[in-house]
Amino acid sequence: MRLHVVDHPLVSHKLTTLRDQDTASPEFRRLTEELVTLLAYEATRDVRVEPSHISTPVGRTEGVVLSRPRPLVVPILRAGLGMLEGMMRLVPTAEVGFLGMLRNEETLEASTYAERLPVDLSGRQCYVLDPMLATGGTLAAAIRFLTDRGADHITCICLLVAPEGVANLERGLEGLEVPVTVVTAAQDERLDERGYIVPGLGDAGDRLYGLAQ
Repeated sequence: MRLHVVDHPLVSHKLTTLRDQDTASPEFRRLTEELVTLLAYEATRDVRVEPSHISTPVGRTEGVVLSRPRPLVVPILRAGLGMLEGMMRLVPTAEVGFLGMLRNEETLEASTYAERLPVDLSGRQCYVLDPMLATGGTLAAAIRFLTDRGADHITCICLLVAPEGVANLERGLEGLEVPVTVVTAAQDERLDERGYIVPGLGDAGDRLYGLAQ
C-alpha cells in the first residue's frame, strides 16, 4: 500500500477552513468538493488511457482518451457522497457505484449494509471515496469487497488519515496482490479513545449533512 499526502498550499488552505468548527454545512460541502477535485488530480495520475487519433482545426494529431472499461468511482455511504461531485467534476465520464459500510462503534469493525456495483469488476480501476481513514476497518472492508469482485487497481481518496488507520489498513490488506494507493490532504496526530482523528475535523458525515436523527 502506498500513502500519498498532497503537499499544496491550496489543499492546506481549504483543509484549514474545513477543520474550523465554525464552518457551517453549506460551506463545508462546497469546500469538500473543491478539495476532492484537487486530491483527485493527484489520485488519477495513473488512470489508464489509450491512444486516440483526432483532427484539430488545422491538422491531424494523436492524443489519449480514458481506456475502457471506464474508471469506477465508489463513494462509501453516507459521508462519501459529499466527495462525489468533486471527483466527477474532474472525471465526468467515469461510472459510479455505491457501497454502504457501517462501523460498529463498540468493536470498530465494518459491515456492508448496501451496495450498487457491477457483479464483475475484472480489469476495473476503482476510486474509493471516504473522508476519514480513522481505524481503517471500513476502508479495508471496502477494498476487499471490490477486489473480491475482480477490481485490479484501487485508489482511495481521503480528506484526512490517522497513523493508526494507515497501519491497520496495511495489516488488513496483507496478502492482497492488487496495488492500493491512499491519497490524502494530511496525516494527523492520532486517534482518540472514541476512534476519532485528532485534531481532525469532527464527524464528516454530520458536518456535511447535519446530525442523523
